[in-house]
Amino acid sequence: MEFDQRVRSRQDSPFKVVAIDFGIKRSILDRLVAHGCEVNVLPSNAELSDVLALEPEGIFFSNGPGDPASVKSGIALADRLIKEKDIPMFGICLGHQILGLALGCKTFKLPYGHRGLNHPCGQTGRVEITSQNHGFALELSSLDKDVVEITHLNLNDGTVAGISMCNRPVFGIQYHPEASPGPHDADYHFSRFVELMSERR
Repeated sequence: MEFDQRVRSRQDSPFKVVAIDFGIKRSILDRLVAHGCEVNVLPSNAELSDVLALEPEGIFFSNGPGDPASVKSGIALADRLIKEKDIPMFGICLGHQILGLALGCKTFKLPYGHRGLNHPCGQTGRVEITSQNHGFALELSSLDKDVVEITHLNLNDGTVAGISMCNRPVFGIQYHPEASPGPHDADYHFSRFVELMSERR
């Protein structure tokens, strides 16, 4: 699914996005910019006031290393934003797990991490070949299905690969849609983030 150029042409200015940096890749920032975003990057210990001072139209939770449950400040920030603000939020990899933890999910350490460029993910008949690099995952049984919808599963082992809130503009994916290097099947997630921001202008 290609980025719809009509979305950008309807806007007077780029979408103001705040990216919370847990170990962000430059290639992800490049894709956000390519999809019409102006990105301000804040550190992993950013406070709610720091984020809101930039008047974002969208908030991005980045990838990064380590155990997501140990990223207390990021989880707390996501929790407050979800509860207090109706702002589109998008998380990739660690950022996806942080959003899940803020929504009451649990994480667990995978017996073998998901590494490499050819992991099939999807649901309801659509499969994406994805790039992955993580050692933890959201625990399927801990998801509250009244709050969170599973949008993607890793088709190799059935672990959660994508979530979306049922009633808020918040979603996350476990894999890397910018795939540098790797497949580009999942690049449309950036378009989805932009469309959520466009709907609120």
